[in-house]
Amino acid sequence: MSNYNEDTIAAVATAVGDGAISIVRVSGKGSIELIDKVFSGKQKLIQAHSHTIHYGKISDPKGQIIDEVLAAVFKSPNSYTSEDMVEINCHGGWFVTNRMLQTILESGARMAEPGEFTKRAFVNGRIDLVQAEAVADLIKARSDLAHKASISQLEGKLSNKLININSQLINLIGLIELELDFVEEQISLIDSSSAVETLSNIIQELKELSDSFKSGKLYREGIKVVIAGKPNSGKSSLLNLLLKENRAIVTSIPGTTRDIIEENFIIDGALFVLTDTAGIRTTSDYIEIEGVKRSHDKIREADIVLFVIDISAKSLEDEIKLIKQISFDNK
Repeated sequence: MSNYNEDTIAAVATAVGDGAISIVRVSGKGSIELIDKVFSGKQKLIQAHSHTIHYGKISDPKGQIIDEVLAAVFKSPNSYTSEDMVEINCHGGWFVTNRMLQTILESGARMAEPGEFTKRAFVNGRIDLVQAEAVADLIKARSDLAHKASISQLEGKLSNKLININSQLINLIGLIELELDFVEEQISLIDSSSAVETLSNIIQELKELSDSFKSGKLYREGIKVVIAGKPNSGKSSLLNLLLKENRAIVTSIPGTTRDIIEENFIIDGALFVLTDTAGIRTTSDYIEIEGVKRSHDKIREADIVLFVIDISAKSLEDEIKLIKQISFDNK
């Protein structure tokens, strides 16, 4: 019975849909030999050097040609997963790509689980857990700052900081424990003031890393900006102005916006998630009541609340009350 974690796995590595090229990735012990069963080219892939690309054809078990392909060969340990790996570049489109994958599965591979290629890279020691998480963040990056943060983490900058802190703590603990062995002889191996200074520096580094979590989250998920205010105060007009398109319906009728409208907006590489909300007021309309409730929910989740005021109003008393209420709810 084979080890599940050592199986040859296969999956489509590119997004599903029509396109010029699709890539089917195969990894695991015996993956190159497996592809040789269905690949025909000038030479066997098992005889090829690592990090080389070979032109050929992939055929199904009946010998029918599926597609002309380019097969990239990566030999252990110099691959993404640190295992033998082949990436087959075929023509894009659902039908060809799916037939290619099914043929490989029928030849002895099994379908890879979501994230299993990266999991194997982690298990095999090519990347650590922090870098593995960075792969997912990099794929999902929607702004320049999110991309830079993910690349930095993938390169191991965060891991190196954690390794350095861990090394300092182990060294300090080792000296303290060694000194305890010689406590009766009154032999001092570590200066107490130096130990306190080292611990203070470590605590400061950890605090900085902890504080960076919020900014990192903003880079990944975007800064949530909620446009709030009374009905007909100009919230939807502001959204349209920022987006430079008529995304939200604007009329002179109060309560036009009854549901949440969200759009992404990038400023200097930073992603902002703009949310236009229903105007906040007391109403007996059931649908509008639900809209107002959702407005309050979004305000509580917001990083920034843009409260829009109609300065032509005779009194701003209601607006002031709303601002105080929002400030209290957002604490």
